[in-house]
Amino acid sequence: MIAETGLIALWLAATLALMQLALAALAVHRGDDTLAAAVRPVAIVQGALALLAMAALIRVFLTSDMSVALVVANSHSAKPWLYKFAGAWGNHEGSMLLWVTILGLAGAAVAALERRLAERTLTATLGAQAAIALGFYAFLLFASNPFARLFDPPADGQGLNPLLQDPGLAFHPPTLYAGYVGLSVAFSFAVGAMITRDVGPVFARAMRPWVLGAWIFLTLGITAGSYWAYYELGWGGWWFWDPVENASLMPWLAATALLHCVSVLATRDGLRAWTVMLAVVAFSMSMLGTFLVRSGILTSVHAFAVDPSRGTFILILLALYIGGALALFATRIGSVRAGTTFDPVSREGALVANNLLLSVILGVVLIGTFYPIVAASFGTQLSVGPPFFEKAAGPIALVLFAIMAAGPLLRWRRDDARALLKRMALPIAATALAAVSLIALAGPMTILALLGLALAAGLAVASVAPLFGRNLLRTPLFVYGMVVAHLGIAVSLAGMTASNAFTRETLVAATIGEPARVGPWRVVLRGIRPVIGDNWTALEGRLEVQRGEAPALLLKPQSRFFANPPTTTNESAILTAPDGQLYTVLGQSDARGRWQLRLWWKPWVTLIWFGGALIAFGGLLSIAGHALRDRRQKRRAIEAERAAAYREAWGA
Repeated sequence: MIAETGLIALWLAATLALMQLALAALAVHRGDDTLAAAVRPVAIVQGALALLAMAALIRVFLTSDMSVALVVANSHSAKPWLYKFAGAWGNHEGSMLLWVTILGLAGAAVAALERRLAERTLTATLGAQAAIALGFYAFLLFASNPFARLFDPPADGQGLNPLLQDPGLAFHPPTLYAGYVGLSVAFSFAVGAMITRDVGPVFARAMRPWVLGAWIFLTLGITAGSYWAYYELGWGGWWFWDPVENASLMPWLAATALLHCVSVLATRDGLRAWTVMLAVVAFSMSMLGTFLVRSGILTSVHAFAVDPSRGTFILILLALYIGGALALFATRIGSVRAGTTFDPVSREGALVANNLLLSVILGVVLIGTFYPIVAASFGTQLSVGPPFFEKAAGPIALVLFAIMAAGPLLRWRRDDARALLKRMALPIAATALAAVSLIALAGPMTILALLGLALAAGLAVASVAPLFGRNLLRTPLFVYGMVVAHLGIAVSLAGMTASNAFTRETLVAATIGEPARVGPWRVVLRGIRPVIGDNWTALEGRLEVQRGEAPALLLKPQSRFFANPPTTTNESAILTAPDGQLYTVLGQSDARGRWQLRLWWKPWVTLIWFGGALIAFGGLLSIAGHALRDRRQKRRAIEAERAAAYREAWGA
């Protein structure tokens, strides 16, 4: 009955989404407050029903209910409970149910918490959110039912892809989906504001925490996904420009641009049309990513669907939502483009320049991702790999970082270029000093690597420069958020560039006791032994690793075999040092009893993920800072109102 309960909850949620959309449309059209008041509770109940459906799916996975087709295809009774739990969304149907559950919960949260928007705009926003949800409910109920029963259930399931049996994959998809779906809320806010012609600072202040939240989750999801690919896939890389990786990067680029625009609109009443357009673009990228992963046009460990008809369904949804929003934008452009003006040399000017550069990088990633797919549809097989993306996007990104360093040091509205140069003296000096030091001490490297590392140093100094001369105890929390997030970008940039420039790799066929070297490390294969896990067996290498005269340490890379489904995977063993990581992988043995070993020394690679965590933490500080300021302003308004009432009553 659990599966039937989930399916009924899904149907009821879809019905309520339809009702929410109809009520919102009527309320906005007629200006009927009674109908508008009914939209909030309907949205809340709809979110609760979607959550119930997801809970039911998790339950049938945890109990290994083999009468449910999805459980048979993606689980096994011998799996550890964590992977049964994660298996609920480690497949096409479950991941789409998770998508729509987060969407429903986000709509419910907007209905329950939002008090700043005008009631009519909020009603239109909830109507837009219901329209998005309705499409995905239809997709689940008519094309991807996660609760479909089997009339003749097997005794056991086929298991989950072993590469997905990792704690990181239990948390990475929900984090990423929360980011994707958070952008749907921004999209709904934009649609609602366009419908009621209410694009302005109040709308931006209401939308900002949702954009910030989505951006934080996307940052965490991309960072976690990058580290998962690094340690789990056994190829030693942290980013391969895989189409599925790009599917998460594109919304992040658009969300980053949107985040800065929405702040300008909220505080300076500028960039109105940009903000609305970027909200549409960011959600478009989110939908495009969903289409890429679910359409079956890709082969990837992340891509679940193999049925092109499902991709067509999502493509139709994409065309409806984005085409409708763009048509609405075209009809409302006259009323949304008005806003305050600013000089080119100003903080707004720097933000616009950065938005343009982010858009160009987004275009490069979009073209590089879809070009092979389009070419394949015409019978031409080709691939677009890291060299294209790095050469095309790398130089643009360096210009972006340079403007990003200057942006926080510019004044709003209007500034003077000579005054800016004085404020930039320290970051410029740090950049020059880093460049000279690298040329003198670090040995040969590409010009792109040299510029990247030098700019990282200058950007780090520029990031903290807004704190110079301030009373740090009275500095608003959201300023710290900006500083920390920008510092995180500098740290990640340093890690990416250093890792690419200085990584050393050794591939050896080693016998027991034979030493090998990689970077500053001496590695000796001391033995191979069999080990048994929860649902796998493995051959485990015992590598003695030593750096200089320091005591030797032991690393244990494994070659694992999973019986359900039959799969062999490589589990890397990684040693983290203060200045980098030693990464080891055990391969196959040959007829002479030698074992393949892949060894990498990756200087400063951990800065990539530490920087990602800093970026997300900066976002959290910004949310907290804005919330505290809003609360303070609300309290002052209440106190002022009470004081005015007191004066009126007592004639004071």
